[in-house]
Amino acid sequence: MHRVVALVRPVQSTFELGCAAEVFGTVRGGVPQHYEFDVCTETPGPVPTSAGYAMSVSRGLSALASADTVLIPGWAPVEAPLSPRVRRALLRAHARGARLVTICSGVFALARTGLLDGRSATTHWARADQLRREFPRVRVDPDALYVDHGDVATSAGAGAGIDLCLHLVRRDHGAAHAALVARHMVMPPHRDGGQAQYAPPAPPSDALDGLLEWAGTRLGTPLPVGELAGYLSVSPRTLARRFADQLGTSPGAWLLARRVAEARTLLEETDLPVEAIAARVGLTSAVNLRRRFHALVGTTPGAYRRAFRSS
Repeated sequence: MHRVVALVRPVQSTFELGCAAEVFGTVRGGVPQHYEFDVCTETPGPVPTSAGYAMSVSRGLSALASADTVLIPGWAPVEAPLSPRVRRALLRAHARGARLVTICSGVFALARTGLLDGRSATTHWARADQLRREFPRVRVDPDALYVDHGDVATSAGAGAGIDLCLHLVRRDHGAAHAALVARHMVMPPHRDGGQAQYAPPAPPSDALDGLLEWAGTRLGTPLPVGELAGYLSVSPRTLARRFADQLGTSPGAWLLARRVAEARTLLEETDLPVEAIAARVGLTSAVNLRRRFHALVGTTPGAYRRAFRSS
């Protein structure tokens, strides 16, 4: 029996803990039980939760000594340091072969052990920049739903914790068993795409002396770099330098991202066919829109519309 132990702390997110408990700890008729699930904390006793009540946790850090998987279901506040005792317990568990798994903000705790240095990891899209700033040796992938290295694994926002847990079940016991668990949870066993489809489009910016707003009203027309540069009465080379300095990207990359962002809005708020949306945002054809959309958002326009279409 594979032993999964969740390490909780005040104030514990009940949803993120529940994601792990649903996949690894819930007994279901007709579903083979391959996991034993337990919860521990640094100081046993009442642990406050984000739902406003306290839960009683009787196991201390010694529970990690027998864990095959140690799971950190969130870490709030993310700035909270690891105590020396918790850090030692996590490193010892990893050294003897346990895999360390995080959901959402739990990656901040794992990063403080140093085990993510030089490796890729993910977290909720709203925390990705903070993770990158605080742990520059971690290669942050802000679009991934989860990243699994075998011995350590991280996931994005709380819902992506279910994706990661089901992935681990699939890795441990095969796709058929993971699909069976997912069916009982009324969940897809696998979600396409990454986080980009869930993060809101970046708001328009008034940087570059009004150029971005001007271009944003003309997305349906060709906008070569020369024309963008002409709006500011500068050379294309100077324009490229100003984009790099102020926005950290190129004029072409910004324009494509802006067009895809507008396509997302039209997919959510209108019934326009994909071909019409492609023309309206300046991507000329449905084929080109699908290709560009998938590259930036990680899913197709049709799938995106089905998921996010406003009623």
